[in-house]
Amino acid sequence: MQQRWLALILGLVVNAFGNGLSVASNMGTSPWTASEVNLSHWLGGSVGLWIAIISSLAAVANQFLIHRWDPRRLFGEIGFILFFSSFVDLFVGLFDRLGIMRLNAGVRLLLALTGICIFCTAISLYQRANLVMHPNDDTTNILRFLYCRGNVVKAQLLSFTPPVAIILVSWLNTHQLYAVNWGTLFTLLFNGVLIGLADRLVWPHLHHNFQTKSTGMTPHSAA
Repeated sequence: MQQRWLALILGLVVNAFGNGLSVASNMGTSPWTASEVNLSHWLGGSVGLWIAIISSLAAVANQFLIHRWDPRRLFGEIGFILFFSSFVDLFVGLFDRLGIMRLNAGVRLLLALTGICIFCTAISLYQRANLVMHPNDDTTNILRFLYCRGNVVKAQLLSFTPPVAIILVSWLNTHQLYAVNWGTLFTLLFNGVLIGLADRLVWPHLHHNFQTKSTGMTPHSAA
């Protein structure tokens, strides 16, 4: 249990760091974060605010996907996202002040890809801990184990459908795309692969603790 709590805390902060780096580089980020960046430009408000709004809605949707009322999961995910969204705004502001946009496009792309690899590793950590999770990543976990027979790549691609739709609607209204670039394509192609690699290579003794039934059964025993 101590390892699981450590994985949760590390995953939360490191995920926010990776997202902040990819957003500040403006060379593409994950579809979910890109959708929230585009909503920020379209409707106003900070990226963190839209992360909190969209992800809270995802937390509610997860209750339907697991076919049962789980208040601990719901309010835990909303609590997670309130901290996470604040950290993302903090890191985006930090990287902006460091002048990341003054770097050339090649360096910024490298930083964006680094940020994506970082947050994929973080996602792997707190998905396996499964104490409290980012709602969007919990959606992937639910899809992976309840609908996609454990295939993280299929689950990740399926979970990207809503943010892609949000990006398209925002683009139709602003005629601009923000945070959508080579990094976004990289995420679409390799996010699930990177999470799967991190499952095997980063802290391999931290097993998945995903609950498949309300009785608390898990695919693996707790680390």
